Amino acid sequence: MENNNNKGINRRNFLKTLGAGSAVTAAALAGCKPRNTVSAEGGSIGEVPTDKMTYRINPHTGDKVSLLGYGCMRWPVRKKADGSGEEVDQDTVNELVDYAIAHGVNLFDTAPVYVRGWSETATGIALKRHPRDKFFISTKLSNFGHYGPGSFESSKAMYQKSMRDLQVDYIDYYILHGVGMGGVEDVEKRFLDNGVLDFLLEERKAGRIRNLGWSFHGDPRVFDYMLTMDIQWDFALIQLNYIDWRHATGNNVNAEYLLGELIKKDVPALVMEPLLGGRLSRINTEALHLLKHARPEDSAAAWAFRYAGTPETVLSVLSGMVYMEHLQENIRTYSPLVPINEEENALLEKVTEIMVSHDYIQCTECQYCMPCPYGVDIPGVFGHYNRIISSGKMLRSSNDENYKEARRAYLVGYDRSIPRLRQASHCIGCDKCKPHCPQKIDIPTEMRRIDQYTEQLKQKLEF
Repeated sequence: MENNNNKGINRRNFLKTLGAGSAVTAAALAGCKPRNTVSAEGGSIGEVPTDKMTYRINPHTGDKVSLLGYGCMRWPVRKKADGSGEEVDQDTVNELVDYAIAHGVNLFDTAPVYVRGWSETATGIALKRHPRDKFFISTKLSNFGHYGPGSFESSKAMYQKSMRDLQVDYIDYYILHGVGMGGVEDVEKRFLDNGVLDFLLEERKAGRIRNLGWSFHGDPRVFDYMLTMDIQWDFALIQLNYIDWRHATGNNVNAEYLLGELIKKDVPALVMEPLLGGRLSRINTEALHLLKHARPEDSAAAWAFRYAGTPETVLSVLSGMVYMEHLQENIRTYSPLVPINEEENALLEKVTEIMVSHDYIQCTECQYCMPCPYGVDIPGVFGHYNRIISSGKMLRSSNDENYKEARRAYLVGYDRSIPRLRQASHCIGCDKCKPHCPQKIDIPTEMRRIDQYTEQLKQKLEF
């Protein structure tokens, strides 16, 4: 199956996938928070309701899951009081989790490898303060890379450690992490030949795992292989957004194909990267103008979340919300969801045409490449570069009319957002980051390209 495979859900069928019976609202909770009036873009979004969250029903277990799921990959960190390093900002995590639960969010997704290995512990501390029946926990068996060769012993130990760190005696949604990144052979080594999958199926039978599934990046043959197994998977986690629907690049596969195949097998979908690593929240001026003309009050992010939540077989859309304003805006978008209609879908296809023609680096800022042994802030460098592109300030020539203004915006912004010792110029091309990138970005090559562009601007060289 090629990445441009057209077998899947056409536009009309995509829009039909949201049935009126698939969304239910929460039992009434009291009131709204009066201070919740500012969007992530700084505009007014009105009150954030506590009783209008859209829910989807898992057909296999009957779970009533909030359409907005909390991705715990990017919990905020702070300097330790003694100056000895960094730690998760647990106070902020607690505040975000409390607010999310109070406003109807009930799925929290983490993994042993998130936030330098701190995410499960921080998530467990925050959630332990709430009744267990108020939330679902999703975590992963990340038995790859630095975390072991995928032996039965190390995999079982990781699973048990997740239970301890999360302070639970069962896991609601347990995920075989990152199938597809190493081909079928990798799946067999990590989960089949060593007996790990058999063990997890027994754990599901015993009730310590309530739902068993997998997350997918990479080789579409592995995706197909997982669906041919004689197992009724309870869910699968896929990347879905309006760019990746038919224009997936790098290590992604068209979501049109992925969702279509899951529907055939009666496997609900969890969705990751609805904003494509933030890219769809900072689209360029031309694309944003089209969206604002249609819905002036909606941000670019709101459009992307509405799109990702529209198919009725999407159980929950995960978002890594570090800031309260992002959490508030996303809650509002799904309280309740207004599905994308045909006219809006056609508009997003036009936006896609604009977006795919630009020179973005396909970084989702997942931080799997970190830490860099030489201190380079790889996601930060890529993020700054992509923001310049999306703002329309990427210079193509030193003769550009806005050269002086755009040069200053790039260089000043670069120094403000990335300390100089962590900029692209400090990449030595060791390649240690490359195997860890789910998007298969040639990170050293892109670092050299960014560094060359930066030096051209610093030296005022012609190009």
